[in-house]
Amino acid sequence: MQMNASSIVNQKAEWEKLGVKLPAFDHAAMTAATKEHPIWVHFGAGNIFRGFIAALQQRLLNEGLADRGIIAADTFDYDIIDKIYTPYDNLTMNVTLNPDGTTSREIIGSVAEGLRANSADAEMMARFKQIFTDPGLQMISFTITEKGYALYRPDGSLMPVVQADIDEGPAHARHAMSMVAALLFERFQAGAAPLAVVSMDNCSHNGEKLQSSVMTVAKAWLEKGYVGQDFIDYLSDESKITFPWSMIDKITPRPHKIVEEQLVKDNIEDMEPIVTSKNTFIAAFVNAERPQYLVVEDKFPNGRPPLEKAGVYMTDRDTVNKTERMKVTTCLNPLHTAMSVYGCMLGYTLICDEMKDADIVALIKRLGYVEGLPVVVDPKILAPKAFIDEVIEQRLPNPFMPDTPQRIATDTSQKVGIRFGETIKSYMASDTLNPADLTAIPLALAGWIRYLIGVDDNGAPMNVSSDPMLATLQAALAGVALGQPDSVDGKLEGILGNASIFGVSLYTAGLADKVTADVKELLAGPGAVRATLKKHLA
Repeated sequence: MQMNASSIVNQKAEWEKLGVKLPAFDHAAMTAATKEHPIWVHFGAGNIFRGFIAALQQRLLNEGLADRGIIAADTFDYDIIDKIYTPYDNLTMNVTLNPDGTTSREIIGSVAEGLRANSADAEMMARFKQIFTDPGLQMISFTITEKGYALYRPDGSLMPVVQADIDEGPAHARHAMSMVAALLFERFQAGAAPLAVVSMDNCSHNGEKLQSSVMTVAKAWLEKGYVGQDFIDYLSDESKITFPWSMIDKITPRPHKIVEEQLVKDNIEDMEPIVTSKNTFIAAFVNAERPQYLVVEDKFPNGRPPLEKAGVYMTDRDTVNKTERMKVTTCLNPLHTAMSVYGCMLGYTLICDEMKDADIVALIKRLGYVEGLPVVVDPKILAPKAFIDEVIEQRLPNPFMPDTPQRIATDTSQKVGIRFGETIKSYMASDTLNPADLTAIPLALAGWIRYLIGVDDNGAPMNVSSDPMLATLQAALAGVALGQPDSVDGKLEGILGNASIFGVSLYTAGLADKVTADVKELLAGPGAVRATLKKHLA
């Protein structure tokens, strides 16, 4: 069996016999209608798009609530279009990884066209201009990762490609944000039709980041004389152009070997993953967990698909912000970070295996239920306790989720201020709560510091995940040794008092002594990590 536009029409019985759900709409008619009058372009053609966002539109198409699909574009890895979209007629095998270890399959056929967003490709750019000048285009959306919006290098200077885009003008845009600005300029020149520009990336205030980057490029072009003030006014007029905020949550890990083997066993051809020239590990199938959340600010000046009927929460900006805050500061991300550093020290290589460890489960339950829920920001559209229940009972233990604590521990210095600092500040601001009563959060922070010395709980050397502050932090901890708890004396003050790391000085919060004491317990000797968890979480 080959997955293509012909087979989903002519081999329906064979697909259904394999337990594969097929598109319930006329795929050819959808493709033709979408190409003629597009309503939605999505930048970032990877797994989160294929396994979640494209599936939302498929549901609307299946139910007769839409007649057009999505045009997918990639701004970075053109092999995804050439090797994963085109050979399969833009179809994706979507495999849901159920918490009980079973899978379910559906062919997603809502993508009508796959394009390379490459300004050096004249044919592709002509097609993009055709799409963007269609007054019926309603929205463009993005899953290009937070890095995709970045214009500046760490030293504060513009990236060379962005500087070149600014110097050379809209006709030569290469960076994703420059290209979006250039295409919006085409739309402006063709009649200034409205459009929603929607980030669906998993980062805080994503719409604001997208808007800032697009406006930075556009205003630089104004200074260079490439565009007029009227274009800036167009981008700034919310009756014309909007940048809605969103919160997205769904795990779409790299292709799982077990899933690949199951597909091959059923004689579904060409499902083996490839590695692209940009080192993307990707396949014609996407495997993803079942739980998913997308909360979007409902600000679409040119209309939109009825996404709420596909399970999307369409709401106001404040609710988007509260939902994101709920997830990041209380109900998911703090649990992930705490279990990752402890999991590394205890020798785990899979998050799902950690969920069989009673001490780690006790840590994250206390973090979420006992210390987080009293100060959680309740967005009302989702129940925080139910969200944590699902995380602990279904999502983290899922045996198909090949996520590793080593990956989650990456860049922890950039995360602890949001994931733990916000809760600490809420306790400090409360009339009824006292930061001194916290147990799991100090343990999580102490565990991170203990993790940084690069020695596991058995006393063996351990790799420490990359972090922009790693060299600085390890230099501050130089000389700290397992079996010598007092070796931390005089070395933690600069870390614990650094409000840029934790969002607040832990001395001001009254937690520095508790974290220091926890670090010393964790350094008592081999086995001390396990013993410390048991002592404080019994």
